[in-house]
Amino acid sequence: MTALPSWRDTPTRTAILDLVAAVTTGPGALPVEERVAVFDNDGTLWAEKPMPVQLHFLVEQWARAAATDPDLARTEPYRAASTGDLAWLGAAIDKHYAGDDSDLRPLIAAVVAVQEGRSVGEYADEVRAFLDTAVHPTLGLPYRYATYQPLRELLDLLRERGFTTYITSGGDRDFMRPFTEDYYGVAPEQVVGSSLGLAFDEEKADVVYGSTFSFLDDGPEKPVRIWSRTGRRPVLAVGNSNGDVPMLAYAAGHPQGLALLVRHDDPDRGDPPYDAGAEQALATATAQGWTVVSVRDDWAQVFPVPPEGSAHETRPGHRRAPRPDPRPAHP
Repeated sequence: MTALPSWRDTPTRTAILDLVAAVTTGPGALPVEERVAVFDNDGTLWAEKPMPVQLHFLVEQWARAAATDPDLARTEPYRAASTGDLAWLGAAIDKHYAGDDSDLRPLIAAVVAVQEGRSVGEYADEVRAFLDTAVHPTLGLPYRYATYQPLRELLDLLRERGFTTYITSGGDRDFMRPFTEDYYGVAPEQVVGSSLGLAFDEEKADVVYGSTFSFLDDGPEKPVRIWSRTGRRPVLAVGNSNGDVPMLAYAAGHPQGLALLVRHDDPDRGDPPYDAGAEQALATATAQGWTVVSVRDDWAQVFPVPPEGSAHETRPGHRRAPRPDPRPAHP
């Protein structure tokens, strides 16, 4: 079977296959334990537009909270969730990628409120229940089909060649852990992400979420967390945004390292083009000679093909995410 069948025969695919061959065969082969590859999640392994999947989950949680508390409904992000006007949320994320975290603080406080007091198992069950019914707002399919087929093939190829694959994301680690093994073949213990504070509840005899935010796994924090988890410098890193630059640089610093930056530039196959939040990453990739993956030019297929009978429409019983308001946040 041809390796990476959803990739076009371009210099990008060649660079990936050359890296895999170089570190797994011949005199430059790395010991299996040193074959570490790290992947961002949102915008890298699955679609993050028109809104990140975790944000869809949180919007539903916040809307329910706002419905029971009129005072809460007048504050962000609860107002945005309860009205369906999500421009504030989109602007807060864009401001974060531009280096302004003024709106990130109330956003994080609302994230903490969703999980506080729940056990890790209870939260995982809520995430699974959400993913069982929610659908991508524009593809109209369950989120497992909003994953990028070429990256899934790359994960499979790497593991076949003795790599250990990790997800290292700015998203909530415990939001990702319930589905990554099913969607990507990445075990929960190989998921690195942002985290709330945790404590052991002796009465419940369980691990529960506290009232604090422990760390945001983004930017310079990513290499720190990768080292803390693996004790290795990765030989391959794949990302798509400004927050992935330090992680990509960390892998590029390996003597055999390869940094891949996914660029969303295809207007025709359900993955909208955008460079917002990736401007620094694209400039750094050009300056450093990193490999830019063009969705338009390098991928013959973007999303996995659903099973027969799953048409590209919302299936009965599935919920669409509210669509972000396309208007500017500040007219």
